[in-house]
Amino acid sequence: MTKHFRIRGLAGAAAIAAALVASPAMAADPLVDVDWVKAHATDDGVVLVDFRPKTDFLRGHIPGSVNSDYAKDGWRVKKGNVPGMMPEDTGKLAEHIGSLGIGNDTHVILVPPGASSSDMGTGTRAYWTFKVLGHDEVSILNGGFAAYAAKEKDGKPANPLEKGAAKPEPKDFTVDLQKDMIVGIADVKAAAEKGVTLVDARPADQYLGVNRHGASKAGGTIPGAKNLPQTWTTENSGGTFRSPEALKKLYAAANVDPEAPQIAFCNTGHWASIDWFVASEILGNKDAKMYDGSMTEWTQAGEKTESKISVN
Repeated sequence: MTKHFRIRGLAGAAAIAAALVASPAMAADPLVDVDWVKAHATDDGVVLVDFRPKTDFLRGHIPGSVNSDYAKDGWRVKKGNVPGMMPEDTGKLAEHIGSLGIGNDTHVILVPPGASSSDMGTGTRAYWTFKVLGHDEVSILNGGFAAYAAKEKDGKPANPLEKGAAKPEPKDFTVDLQKDMIVGIADVKAAAEKGVTLVDARPADQYLGVNRHGASKAGGTIPGAKNLPQTWTTENSGGTFRSPEALKKLYAAANVDPEAPQIAFCNTGHWASIDWFVASEILGNKDAKMYDGSMTEWTQAGEKTESKISVN
């Protein structure tokens, strides 16, 4: 199986050579492109997971990929009145992952729909989940299914599609829970007291307090948070992530240091996973974390919020 690996903080031929020797122990690249998928989709040890609804998957998908419904297959659950949380009992999710033909040595390629930045959140949230479960061999198809299924100028498909669904051979998937990646209310409060940057990934109207999510009990944002809407992170708010150079400019515009410790949040941990992915995986900030419960949990717990604009 061919893999791409990202080399961080190394200089000189000797250092790069040493890194390449050690590369099997390193995590896979966070992003792969369509050409990579076309070349390696059928490699042994590679599994493509298409997160579109099953009806869409059956009509056409990347050859060899398997389907998992992001909304229905246990990736996120409701805890009390807080929707979209990672399940505390990871057993069922691990069983589902194994049923997709994924083992602990599998290189997983996540294929979100890809029509919008929020679509890519399906991939980044699942990516975060795999990391929390202790699985580092995971990548996202940049641009998602939309990039692969794009048509040529004559209207013909640029790449082959497969219909129907094959049943993969189940594998054992063992969880190695990375508890340090899980952030709760107490962690957010403690981090804020230490000056850790809180990054609100929601649209400006929600950050400012003009509108709010239906499950949130109050508008506004967590006190002191900076706003970096997830729509900024992709080209024209579509499915392709911006370059690291462009992303750094956007972080500067949002007054957020991309290299500083930070916690991303939104309403339910979907959009926040996009900002976390950009900071942690594309820009390499391993002091970036994500608050799963986000504003829904925060406001339902009665924690303080601040609104920049009062409309009531």
